[in-house]
This record gives sequence, C-alpha cells and structure tokens, in this order.
Amino acid sequence: MFSKYQDKKVLRSLQKNPNWKLLKFSDVLRDETKNAKKIKKEEYLAQGSYPIIDQGKDYIAGFTNDREGVYDKSPLIIFGDHTRILKYIDFPIFIGADGVKLLKNVFSEEEVLTKYIYYYLRTVNIPDTGYNRHFKFLKEVVIPIPNIYLQKRIVFVLDKAQEFIDKRKAQIEALDQLTQSVFLDMFGDPKTNPKNWDVIPLGELFEIKTGGTPSRENKNYWQNGKIPWVKTTEIKENTILVTEEYITEEGLRNSNAVLLPKNTILIAMYGQGKTRGRTAKLGIEATTNQACAAILPCKEHNPDFIWRQLMMQYQTLRDLGRGGNQPNLNLTLIKQFKIIVPPLSQQNTFAKIIQKIEFQKDLLQKSLVELENNFNSLMQRAFKGELFND
Repeated sequence: MFSKYQDKKVLRSLQKNPNWKLLKFSDVLRDETKNAKKIKKEEYLAQGSYPIIDQGKDYIAGFTNDREGVYDKSPLIIFGDHTRILKYIDFPIFIGADGVKLLKNVFSEEEVLTKYIYYYLRTVNIPDTGYNRHFKFLKEVVIPIPNIYLQKRIVFVLDKAQEFIDKRKAQIEALDQLTQSVFLDMFGDPKTNPKNWDVIPLGELFEIKTGGTPSRENKNYWQNGKIPWVKTTEIKENTILVTEEYITEEGLRNSNAVLLPKNTILIAMYGQGKTRGRTAKLGIEATTNQACAAILPCKEHNPDFIWRQLMMQYQTLRDLGRGGNQPNLNLTLIKQFKIIVPPLSQQNTFAKIIQKIEFQKDLLQKSLVELENNFNSLMQRAFKGELFND
C-alpha cells in the first residue's frame, strides 16, 4: 500500500490515529498538464504579462504576453518530471514545454489545503535517476491528511519558517549584488571598458591548463583516494573546499590530471544546463577533469579580481562555445578571451573589500543552513503528527 520512498512506520502510526486519513495520490491530485498551454523555452520573455513556470530551479522561468490559454485555476502544484522540483503556485500561469507536471487538488480548500499537500510532498525522498521521468515514483505516494484545522496550523508554522529562509536568501543575494556594484564602481563594465583599462587575452597573462580523468576501470586510481578531483558539475561560482570524488597518487601519475594550486580559477568548458561558462576558485590543492580549464595564479594579478570579472562575463563566456546542440568551450577560446587589466594595487583594494563582504556572506550562509535544517525538522515532525498535541 505504501510507497517504498516513504516511512512506513510513521504511516502505520498515523493510520491508527482517528484525526488522520491516508489517501492515494490519485485520490488527492489530478494531472491537469494537458489542459495548460505550454511555452517553448526560446519563446520566453524577460518581462511580460504572465509568468511561465517550468521544471527549473528558478521559481519563475520567464514571461509571455500571450493571453490565450492561461491556466488560472490556482492554487496548484508544479512537479519537475526530470528535476523532481516542486513549486506551489497561487496565480495564473503558463507552463514550460518540457518535463512539467501540473497537479490540481481534487478537494476544495475548505477540505484539503493545496499548500499542505505541497509541503508534504517535499518530505518524500523521490530517487534521482538522472534525466529520466520521475512522476511515476511520485504517483506511488500515499498522502496523510489530518482535519482542516490541523492542516492550517501546520501550513502556518511552515510558512513562517519558509519566510525566514526567504529573507536570509534575499540578504545573501543583496551581498552578491553589492559585490557586483563595487566592481562596476571601481572598474566599470568589462564588456564596454568605459575607463579604458588595458585589455589583454587570458592566455597572455596566465598559464592555463586542463585536467584528466584516471581510468575508472582501475580501482587503485580511486579507492581510498585523498587528492580532490573536481567535476564541472561542482563549478557553481563557488570557492571549492571539498569535492565529491578523490583520486590516488597512482591515479594522478597515470592520467592527464594535474595537481593545481590554491587560488586556481576553474572554468567549466562544457556541461548540461547552465554549467558551461561557470567559474569557481580553488580554496585547496586539487585536480580536475578534462572539461575544466584551470587558470593558474600568478603574482602579477589578484585571483579574486580576475575571478569576479569572469563571473560577471558568464554569458559572454558561454556564447564563445562551438559545436552542435551543446556548444563547448576549449582552451584556445579561453586563452583568447580578453579581460580588463587595471593596476595590481587597485585589484588588491577590490579584493580586500570583497573579503569583508564574503565574511558577512559566510555568516549568513551558515545561518541559512541552520534555518533550512530547522525547517526540515519541522516538516518531519508535522507529518509524523508530533508538531501539535491535538
């Protein structure tokens, strides 16, 4: 009866509680996807009259001015068939053309709150099977539903906890915007170079390398490895301090992998989604795969200044890519990429300002982790029937 992705012990306990009832997914939610007009990604607008909701991480993916076919039967739930991302929607929308499931509550809001269902579904650990369909797993879920009074109390508490998380994220985003503002104020837009700085290709300023992947067939290259090995999926405009995988000294010696020093700047040369063109900075010594370009640090230029400039030029870097449906970058293109080069003293001044901003950002990030952990704990307790005594 129960999905293998749910806690059967908890569900059996709730089954015995007269204040709760357990319903099949299909008895609670109806798939309305076919009744919503789909918009292709190339037709998204940056601004418009109606939002487009797709399966991506961004809450709103784009906009359209098309009035015909808008889906206005909110509230509803969006599920990313490929991404497993859930979104609660309470306004008229269009949906993305790929991998979007639009789910409608079959009950009235006086009986079952759509937002309650949404919060519960967020607790279900649907497996990640890559770029495949996941709705088949979600349909197996059994949804525990208490009386409407308890639903409202649960939603109220979780809404408040989510508000704190959203505010903390907004503070972190504001610091990111401050960093960009400081850069533009000191140096201007690197694309237009209004302050007439020297413009020089990266290859004339830095040694630039790529990495390699030790053979997966040789366990001695990977088993009990201690040398960090970076993949493009780990490059997310972040400082890399830990990696998902590690290689051995033997793996390093017998592959094209290169041990890179701290403060090396990495550029993802190819990858799905938004990966290509993203950058990261090594906060440790590490190796990379062959899909990463590595800009080695030098005394003549501040790595934080160079990295921030490349982050600001993300889209320009992406657009350099060549080849087919998934255009890739390569070392030649990256070496030819031109950047502005102010005096080192001004680069260092910028870096000191950014270090102070990053310190504040790190504090907020730690606070955000605590808030998210607290939120997850609240959700687990709520749907175990432990959050309230009645």
